[in-house]
Amino acid sequence: MDKAEILRYLRTNSKIEDERVLGLVDECCQIAQKSITPKTLYRIFDCSVTEDTLICGGFEFKSKRLAKNLEDCKRVVVFGATLGRECDEIIRRYSLTDIAKAMTFQAVFAAMIEEVCDGVEDEVRALTGKNLRMRYSPGYFDLAIENQEKIFKMLELTKRIGLTLTQTMQMLPTKSVTAFIGIED
Repeated sequence: MDKAEILRYLRTNSKIEDERVLGLVDECCQIAQKSITPKTLYRIFDCSVTEDTLICGGFEFKSKRLAKNLEDCKRVVVFGATLGRECDEIIRRYSLTDIAKAMTFQAVFAAMIEEVCDGVEDEVRALTGKNLRMRYSPGYFDLAIENQEKIFKMLELTKRIGLTLTQTMQMLPTKSVTAFIGIED
């Protein structure tokens, strides 16, 4: 795992030399790598993009920023990724007994889910041989968080990888991501 990224999530200097902090990061990374089995699911959809809307998979997603990001794309990747329930259990357990370790796990898992998302991008890039646009998730700028419901329906994320969505659109497990990635022609 990218230790500099973990330290950034901990809001500390990536060149820190404090052996206690570095040891805690190493310990949490080892536990995370043994305990966590990420799950991902993606589909590639044909799409059309207007000035303020993405249309794919039978759904419309209103967002000028997303439409700008996907401008000229004819296909889009829609994906979900999660680290699973174990990460929430680990954070909850340590938040009761060791807040420093709980915070470190938060940072480790944040870096870990980003690596999982990067892996999805790498897989799609290898599959398509095409350049990809920047990931874009519900809740960014003008893409309403309520669009999560559409993505969950499109991909059957609850059934297929165990993601659930609360009434307030929070994903559970918490270390989970949904996103669009435009495929350039």
